[in-house]
Amino acid sequence: MPGSFTLVFAPQGGRVECNAFSVPFKCLAVVFVALAVIWSWQLWADGVLVMTLQSSGWLGAALLMMVLTQWHILRSKTSLDGVALEQKWVWQKRVELRELAFAKLIQVRGFNWLIAPRLYTKTFSGKLTVFYAAAPNVLAEFQRLESEVKALRNY
Repeated sequence: MPGSFTLVFAPQGGRVECNAFSVPFKCLAVVFVALAVIWSWQLWADGVLVMTLQSSGWLGAALLMMVLTQWHILRSKTSLDGVALEQKWVWQKRVELRELAFAKLIQVRGFNWLIAPRLYTKTFSGKLTVFYAAAPNVLAEFQRLESEVKALRNY
């Protein structure tokens, strides 16, 4: 229950911040979006893709969503301090540490460059939030946070 046990957590050395996604992951995102744009252009140039107003709108919307997602992958940052977890993403994600009921770090060791490590969190109100991190020091703090939340909440 919130209030019955108060989580007191501070990253070693103070506030930590890193890119949410690794450089290889970012490069893959750029390559996939570029390939989608080139493929769409090639289909149109070959006459395979007949562009009506409706189809060009749908294609444009899909490509725009891909470009915007890629932009956020390239710019996203994750931070952790003694008060909250935050990630700048398509929208600003923030979870107060005192509200944490659950935290679980998921990563595929050896493949962090391809499968972005993430911390799943759940608050006492049931809000689920996922935070991505690419730096080893932030991932180590995520592991510490997971252990402390688990010990405090006794699950």
